[in-house]
Formats: sequence, structure tokens, C-alpha cells
Amino acid sequence: MKIMIGWTTLASAEEAKDLASRLVGERLAACVQVQGPIVSFYRWQGVEESAEEYRLAVKFPQHLASSLKEWLLREHPYDNPQWLAVEVDDISADYFQWIMDESGKI
Repeated sequence: MKIMIGWTTLASAEEAKDLASRLVGERLAACVQVQGPIVSFYRWQGVEESAEEYRLAVKFPQHLASSLKEWLLREHPYDNPQWLAVEVDDISADYFQWIMDESGKI
């Protein structure tokens, strides 16, 4: 079993805090950190843009990856939300256990 960290962004601190709270409340993640504001530069529908955003760092067990992604894509206010997730290669045993205990189990 692995632990993962995923990232998404939202337009406001309020939206970011709301989504973070709901992810933890649904037990899809043990911890979600809200970082920001950050400034994103990107191309959207052929136009170069930039926007102030808030980044969420989501910590969760690998077995919840599909459920979390499905939930996030349904609940996120963006038309095409960022969702990037990677496996954690090195983690302390106590933190690993805490994430497992605080996230939903299948």
C-alpha cells in the first residue's frame, strides 16, 4: 500500500478551504493543505492567461485514488480542473499509519 499526494488549484481561498474541508470530511484524504496565493500562467482555449489561484496539496492512500479523482472532477468548480497525483516513495511509519487511519477504507 502506498500513500499519494495530489494537487489541484482553485480561484479563491474560500473555494480552496471549502474543497479541502469536504475532502477531509468525506474521508477521501487525511490532510489537505491550502497554499497561496500563487500565480498561474497558462494557455486556455488558445489564449495566454494568468490568474491568482490557491493550491491544494492532498494526502491520501493509493486505494482511494480513483474515488478521490472522480469526486474531485465532479465537485470542482473549474471546467477542466488540474489533478496531478504521485506516489510517495519515502514516508515515516507513524505518518503513514495516521493517513491510513484518518482516510476512508475500502
